[in-house]
Amino acid sequence: MTRLTRRMTMAAAAMAMTMASLPALAQSVLKVRPFGDLRTLDPMTTSDYMVRNHGYMVYDMLFAQDSSGAIKPQMVASYSTAPDGLTWTFVLRDGLTFHDNQPVTAADVVASLKRWGEKDGLGQQLMAHTASLTATDPKTVTLVLKDRWGLVLDALGKPSSMLPVIMPARIAATPSNQNITDAVGSGPFMLVKEEWSPGAKIVYAKAPMYQPRQEAADGLAGGKQAKVDRVEWLIMPDAQTALNALQAGEIDIFEELPPDMIGIARKNPKIAIAKLSALQGVFRMNQSQPPFNNQKLRQAILRLVDQEQTLRAYVDDKALFTNCPSFYMCDSPYFTKSGWPSPDAAAAKKLVSESGYKGEKIVLLDATETALSPHTLVVAQMMRDIGLNVDYQAMDWGTLSSRRTSKNPVEQGGWSAFLSGPAAPDMSEPLGHLALRSNCDKAWFGWPCDDEIEKLRASFTTAPDIEGRKTIARQVQERALETVPYVSVGQFWLVRGHQANLAGLLTPGVPVYWNVAKSR
Repeated sequence: MTRLTRRMTMAAAAMAMTMASLPALAQSVLKVRPFGDLRTLDPMTTSDYMVRNHGYMVYDMLFAQDSSGAIKPQMVASYSTAPDGLTWTFVLRDGLTFHDNQPVTAADVVASLKRWGEKDGLGQQLMAHTASLTATDPKTVTLVLKDRWGLVLDALGKPSSMLPVIMPARIAATPSNQNITDAVGSGPFMLVKEEWSPGAKIVYAKAPMYQPRQEAADGLAGGKQAKVDRVEWLIMPDAQTALNALQAGEIDIFEELPPDMIGIARKNPKIAIAKLSALQGVFRMNQSQPPFNNQKLRQAILRLVDQEQTLRAYVDDKALFTNCPSFYMCDSPYFTKSGWPSPDAAAAKKLVSESGYKGEKIVLLDATETALSPHTLVVAQMMRDIGLNVDYQAMDWGTLSSRRTSKNPVEQGGWSAFLSGPAAPDMSEPLGHLALRSNCDKAWFGWPCDDEIEKLRASFTTAPDIEGRKTIARQVQERALETVPYVSVGQFWLVRGHQANLAGLLTPGVPVYWNVAKSR
């Protein structure tokens, strides 16, 4: 008996050693080179697109925008509106669960929307029209408006920064001027926080408790089916390194493939190319500090920028850019050229003289790994050519996105200008427009402040029809050409490179990774 026990013990030990030497159960992993790095986790407090993209991984929303631009129910099973248009009732779907296995309740929704409404421009407008927002039972949210407001669903299904995501009420209790640190969400993936290494890697795992809608995925709407076990965002600031990794099959997706690498990627039969949605190049000036607190100097930059020259620095393929002399996207129903000046360096130089500019340093930030870097270099040289003292500072996107939050003087680590590329949903109409908002400290980085623009934006929501809204959009543009909250450097398209064996990859303008499967 003793001898048998000894043999059994030896056999068990041998089996344990064998099992330890076997590979772990294979997991499907989607490896992505994103355009930048993730530094914070709060999609309600920043317009940083890396944080927005993170938000779509780990959270869900009441409504979502499909590929046609229509707003569709997402976490909502049903909703209704009273005949007077003032009372809205939303009923949550069955089975909604947070990543900590707690049920999503109406109280969580109320807390989340109230927090979002303190920071987001469209959310602020919704809350200004709100008499009450309450949880009337565990699955029912009731919104009562002070007056009829026709953009309720547009606000709740807002597709880009800042997102009305639903988080647990305990986390939504975090003051809106502080970033959350707990990433427990309600979406198809969970952040694997212990594997998050800023500057190197962000890891998401499939959320087993998430119940997608039954409809097919469509844009940002429909069923968010996680078809891979893990998604890894691998931070590669050097584009050539990322291209080599894509060519070698070491990564599956290269977001924002530089134009000069598109031809190389196309020659590889294992790589596919996808044109993504349009962006607007935004030259943003810091109005809280000299010298761009001077309106004349901002007007000088408006007259200076030549979109054709700036865009061709990014790409020479006309299919990937277009001159768009407007604050609105060219395909927006609110697009207008009204008042837009032609580029004129001599006129810009005259405005500089009239501004009283005395050679103050202009700290220009450039995220060198992004598509905006070529634009930045061109604008920097244009500014030097008319006598501006440009202090060009190169950095990565994560550093830029942190630096632009500072209102310090440039001598104390502040900034004067940077370029960004907001997507079409953020730049198509006055109310949700990321860069036209001019409500001072509540505005986007750069903090423009103009009561007239804000009054026009508010009146946009009560216009009786599309023609009335178009008139207001034109008036907003004409006023903004005086105040110059920013300067558009044109409209362009990003390109994604990915392994051809990926199936179900969506292109809604926001990079999302549900519905994606890897075939052999």
